[in-house]
Amino acid sequence: MLCAFAPWLSAQESPYFVTYDHHLEEPGSLEVEYFSTFGSQRGGDPFLAPWLELEYGVTAWWTTELYLDSQSTFGQSAVFTGYRWENRFRLLDQEHRVNPVLYLEYENITAADKILKEIEGNDVESDFLEPNASANRQTIHELETKLILSSDVKGWNFAINPMFVKNLGAAEPWEFGYAAGLSRPLALAASPRRCSFCRENFTAGVEIYGGLGTADSFGLPNTSHYLAPVAAWNLPSGWTVHASVGFGLNNDSHQILVRWGLSREFPGFGRLLSALTGGKP
Repeated sequence: MLCAFAPWLSAQESPYFVTYDHHLEEPGSLEVEYFSTFGSQRGGDPFLAPWLELEYGVTAWWTTELYLDSQSTFGQSAVFTGYRWENRFRLLDQEHRVNPVLYLEYENITAADKILKEIEGNDVESDFLEPNASANRQTIHELETKLILSSDVKGWNFAINPMFVKNLGAAEPWEFGYAAGLSRPLALAASPRRCSFCRENFTAGVEIYGGLGTADSFGLPNTSHYLAPVAAWNLPSGWTVHASVGFGLNNDSHQILVRWGLSREFPGFGRLLSALTGGKP
């Protein structure tokens, strides 16, 4: 039903997996995204952690998103690890030299979660060695906040995301982290013909992210950090293919994190849903 009502698209999608820029979902549009992370694990089995994102543009200044997380550790089991509810609020109208966006997310996940969508506090590779059977019985309730600062200059996007996380179910200090990204389409001028491999359909960049300790022990000791080239391929059909290979920058990091995904936007979903439920368009 969604495919039947979705027009063909040519919008550019962000290539980032961890970093956020200031571009929100179009009001009334639904974006469906499937992503996955493959991670190597010294001292343990590698894992595959897929997740589904449903992103909806409520207004021009508010985007909300639901995450459904899972993972499969080789030689163990596949488990559903919880959900996340994310909200992004644009703080200024129109475009500015720097565009601030407030990010708020509630997480209801288990200790077996391995999507590694963000790195916070003193998260290190060894934290993910606990077997699924015991880790998936430990529920974590967290509030995650970010200040997204993003700018578009001559086709380049620059974004930085300081992060602040509080465990709501335990008397633990605030945890800190960061992500930053730089990206650009391979060409800014659109081709006069419809094509899949035109340079303007490809966006490439790099992001860096990691933990910064806690309010009790702020800094770089016992933290993990990653550098990751990223790319997005925007197909004329409206689908976008995402890919990234992240490299651990110290001994506390996973050696490699391979990420990939597919996404598609469905404009006018809000009007369609309203019409199907008998509401006003």
